[in-house]
Amino acid sequence: MSMDALLDELLSGRMDREDFKRQVLDHAFLDAGCARLDVHRQKRTGGPEVVYCESKSPEQVAEIFDVLDRENGAVLGTRATPAHAEAVRTVLKDVEYDPVSRLLQKGGASRRSGRIVVVSAGTSDAPVAEEAAQTAEFLGSNVERHYDCGVAGIHRLFSVAGSFCGAGAVIAVAGMEGALPSVVGGLSEPPVIAVPTSVGYGANFGGLAALLAMMNACAPGIGVVNIDNGFGAGFLAHKINARTLAPGRE
Repeated sequence: MSMDALLDELLSGRMDREDFKRQVLDHAFLDAGCARLDVHRQKRTGGPEVVYCESKSPEQVAEIFDVLDRENGAVLGTRATPAHAEAVRTVLKDVEYDPVSRLLQKGGASRRSGRIVVVSAGTSDAPVAEEAAQTAEFLGSNVERHYDCGVAGIHRLFSVAGSFCGAGAVIAVAGMEGALPSVVGGLSEPPVIAVPTSVGYGANFGGLAALLAMMNACAPGIGVVNIDNGFGAGFLAHKINARTLAPGRE
């Protein structure tokens, strides 16, 4: 029974309040066998449940994609492998897989609005930067990319700094010593989402050095997500961007 039908039953008196609450809870997720899928997340939060493919078998990912596609019509998977993509294509034909970002997606927003800028320190940071950029695009934000703009050649960053003006948010992705977001924060009017990557030599400690540097940045207006979490940065940037465009907000 649909949510509208449930409301009709409640308002007509054919269903009592307790039965209505139980039915709503039953509608809040779908049991896909290997997972309980939160199909109401889009309505609650403005973004759908996304499939974290790593550590799931190709068959499990295919089953989850099939259920979410039937429910939502668009599905995004992160940390996917070619084997995941091949399995999903046995049940859904129009699925796209990007080996750089490791995103597996079907559908996505039909229209994009606003603008998010994604800037990365080096070419080695591109997989995380692309995960952020493509996540935001899937959700419905326009994305402008500027890669290989690290502080070792800071003039490269200055050459694109004008693009920060008017953006809903800026995502700054860097490994090594993680200095890029602090510089971006000193140049940027929009909020900056810093993404540490695991790119770097031994003392980088798999991104820990960059993470701590970003959390201690002296430039204000910077928030930090977890190491290599391009998805989290893209999702957050989209939500910030969407709120700046919401009716009644200036």
